[in-house]
Amino acid sequence: MDEERWQAVLHIVNSPLFSRSSRLSQLLLYLAEQTLLDRTELLNEQNIATEVFARGDDFDPGVDTIVRSHMVRLRQRLDQYAADSQDTVFRVTIPKGEYLVRFDRVVASFRELAEPQTIPQIAARAPSVTGEDTSSRSRWVTNPLFLPCCLMSVLIVFLSFALFSTPYRDRAKTAPNRPTHPLWNRIFQSSRPTTFVAADNGLVLLHWMTRKDTTLTEYLNHDFRQETQGLSRERIDEILNIANRRYTSFVDLNLFRRVQQLPFASPDKLIVKYARDLRMDELKQGNIILSGARGANPWLELYEPQMNFFGSNDGVHHIYSFINRQPQPGEPDRYFVSDSDPKRRVLGVLAFISNLDGNGNALVIEGNSMAGTEAITDFLFNDDALLPFLNQLKRPDGTLPHFEVLIESNSVNGNAGSFHILAYRTHN
Repeated sequence: MDEERWQAVLHIVNSPLFSRSSRLSQLLLYLAEQTLLDRTELLNEQNIATEVFARGDDFDPGVDTIVRSHMVRLRQRLDQYAADSQDTVFRVTIPKGEYLVRFDRVVASFRELAEPQTIPQIAARAPSVTGEDTSSRSRWVTNPLFLPCCLMSVLIVFLSFALFSTPYRDRAKTAPNRPTHPLWNRIFQSSRPTTFVAADNGLVLLHWMTRKDTTLTEYLNHDFRQETQGLSRERIDEILNIANRRYTSFVDLNLFRRVQQLPFASPDKLIVKYARDLRMDELKQGNIILSGARGANPWLELYEPQMNFFGSNDGVHHIYSFINRQPQPGEPDRYFVSDSDPKRRVLGVLAFISNLDGNGNALVIEGNSMAGTEAITDFLFNDDALLPFLNQLKRPDGTLPHFEVLIESNSVNGNAGSFHILAYRTHN
């Protein structure tokens, strides 16, 4: 791979203009990597939809325009970056109708960009590489980009091996000047690990067969006597055999994949745990991402006391509701969804709250179903919707408080449709 061109791409995705949109950064990284590795056969709408936007084999570009709409935005953002940026070696563009990334050289090399940015006394003694005269050097030394570019050139030397021996998703995470995000930078911190807790869908099958729920204590002790009370021994053995199987949902797998691809996440700090394998002390060691409804992830029981919106399942009547502890004017005390609803309404809560020890953060992604969890996921990874919402929550000093937001969507063949916000709360 052409390291100099890849460095130019990393410089772009770490810029303030791109750090506000992780999806556009992922798209540019994918297109640039395939271009630089000469894997042009992968640069088509189907592959891009699968690799960047987590679409399945049933992706229909005639119905789903996500790739084309993001390509329009990416080209516009690259044009804006080229107009605003002066510290670049290449102008990076993607011509309309193509997915191939083009690199038009602006200056000879990163060395030309960085070399004048040395201590003036050393610069005076150093031989000229590019042939510029003393007055040119003087102008560079007083340039406000002097020190940042110098530091960048040093970091490139030490990080080049790590950057170019890892997949493109990891390269963005290990690049210097990690991009900033009001939410993700609170979930991923260099001082502590982040644990992603995937839902236990074997437990969901147990609830479906018994029409009862499991407490966290019963789950930890693997004690399902209350749920199976009154059943024959043969039926209990059959139910427990299914419940003991280690399942998680495709929605959770896709969610973890998208989290893993974020340029804010450090691979060595991101841990994935199956809910059944998690231990209490792991919840106290760092930041947490909990996925799934309480019936699939009983660990939510520990976080519900902090939450205004939390799920409750009536397995007998097939009704799921989100309880609203303190309704605001015009709000109900419960938001209901039912299996018999012809509109297939789904609900989900995204809660950004404290971890159990109060020294870190937890992100709860709780849906009434897989489609409900998917709706929250779509909101969480759509910066065009998420960032304006977060901006209106910010305190006067610019910091983001803990918050909850209740999202409504509908299920289309088991997948979430478009979403909108029903209600939200901020915490002190």
